[in-house]
Amino acid sequence: MTTAFQYRPRFVDIRVRPPAADTARPTDDVGLKPGERPCDHPGCRQAGTARAPKSRDMLEEHYWFCQPHAAEYNRGWNFFAGLSEEQVRERQTEESFTGGRPTWQFKAGRGSREAAAAASKGFFRDAFGIFGKNQAQATAEKAAYDRGLGRLERGALADLDLDATADAATIRRRYTELLKRTHPDANGGDRSTENKLQRVIRAFRTLRKAKLV
Repeated sequence: MTTAFQYRPRFVDIRVRPPAADTARPTDDVGLKPGERPCDHPGCRQAGTARAPKSRDMLEEHYWFCQPHAAEYNRGWNFFAGLSEEQVRERQTEESFTGGRPTWQFKAGRGSREAAAAASKGFFRDAFGIFGKNQAQATAEKAAYDRGLGRLERGALADLDLDATADAATIRRRYTELLKRTHPDANGGDRSTENKLQRVIRAFRTLRKAKLV
């Protein structure tokens, strides 16, 4: 009596009925899941998972291919197809400068304030009025630069109705004049110029602190 195990299949023959001819699916049809789209290659019924631009002028519109057909489409893709050599060089130069991205000019619109100023003054806008200033203005600004006057000092001189060329004696004389003109006691109690008076006093203190008086 042997003790070796011997396998004896319970079913000797299993037969499976083949599908009917009208229900058989093509061998390349893997079935599409919900939300998937079929490959755009003619006759292919696999899922289109890779997109490819339709043409050079339609880069925002795409075909959807399965991976094998996407690789085949890419191998035959030529971005410069149909262009002359000169056009190809222009596109390559543009690509090297801008990376193929759109560019815009740095200029104001037609209805902007800058455009209106440019149209009224000529070919360019003199933003700081340098070329339109008279000799007195140019001299005053040069004096302000030479004396190292800042924004506060120039504002204080403007409150005293003076420019940057005013010396200490002129500042004192104008300060005294404006005090008499704007002080209520010198105008019969009229307080309408009191705001101007405060600005004059504050301006004189600023100039004295800057040692211009």
